[in-house]
Amino acid sequence: MVNQSDTPFRALVHNHGATLTYTEMLQPAHLVSDPDYLAFHRRALELGCSSSGSTGPVIVQVCGNDQEVIVRGAKTVVDLCDGIDLNLGCPQDIAREEHFGAYLLGKKDWSLVQSIVSSLSHSLSVPVSAKLRLCSPVSSTLTLASNLQASGAAFIALHARHPSARRRRQGAADLSVVKALVEGVDIPVISNGNVRTWDDVLHNKDYTGASGVMVGESLLGNPYLFEGTIPDPVSVSLEYLELCRMYPDTATPKTIQTHIRHFMEHQCKRRPWFLQFCTKLGQCTSLDEIEALLRVKVRRWRGLTDLSVVQTEGKEAMDEDTGIRTQGVDLTGFLAEDELPDSYSMLELEM
Repeated sequence: MVNQSDTPFRALVHNHGATLTYTEMLQPAHLVSDPDYLAFHRRALELGCSSSGSTGPVIVQVCGNDQEVIVRGAKTVVDLCDGIDLNLGCPQDIAREEHFGAYLLGKKDWSLVQSIVSSLSHSLSVPVSAKLRLCSPVSSTLTLASNLQASGAAFIALHARHPSARRRRQGAADLSVVKALVEGVDIPVISNGNVRTWDDVLHNKDYTGASGVMVGESLLGNPYLFEGTIPDPVSVSLEYLELCRMYPDTATPKTIQTHIRHFMEHQCKRRPWFLQFCTKLGQCTSLDEIEALLRVKVRRWRGLTDLSVVQTEGKEAMDEDTGIRTQGVDLTGFLAEDELPDSYSMLELEM
């Protein structure tokens, strides 16, 4: 996820059930030629595996079509990661224009892709993998996966949709192709697609037999997905801000604002104040200003201004300043029905 898989966000999802995370798609040519670009991403990886906190095991995802440059770029960060992944799934316009990502899935580029994976696997001390989308015809997806296995890929991840720059999730993912890969290759296969809830994770894994399930955009709204819970949107926003402070200067101001908007939008986009919130969020210039927006204005918009400390059996007291429940604290009976946090009303709608 371009500009979304920053260090604080990877730490957030790792803290709530993810066992492996990927960096955003990195450009090997920039890693090799742009000292500032390299320094930023090396620092982000270094902080992510520091003793003060951890994002867990992390795979650096790279893209491109120049075998030599890709290998050189991967070598600049290989000491700070647990694997290198070749992106063969990006459907965006820039990938089409510069001929990388999902636009290398045509048979005419298979020899190049296989050479890149082979060079990476022979040059690096960590596992090398590839993330694919569906080839055309679909049946050739298994052939390419088998070829990549022979080239040294340690595992394959498949987003079982065709590339589309305009609608990246057009239609349901064809999980039957993931199942065919699981049965047709001898390396682990990770399934990607059709996951919005924890039940979807279980269904996906049960149906495909995949070694793991990968989730992308759904985590942006609910980073607790792998725990099978839906957090209070303000609570998770504040948690993310604290991680931004723990890993300073590893996420840009725009990236931070985008994450906060996603957290709030997941449950509050139909609230009358949501557009005003987005406007105010866009005007914030610091973490402190975003935190003040969440703690003061959003609290008032949600009707939580009069909340006091609540002690729940076996739980810590509620934060008197934020007026937000911590995970697992039951407020039912304490608040009037129209004062329940938005997470409660959304859960009722989904049920």
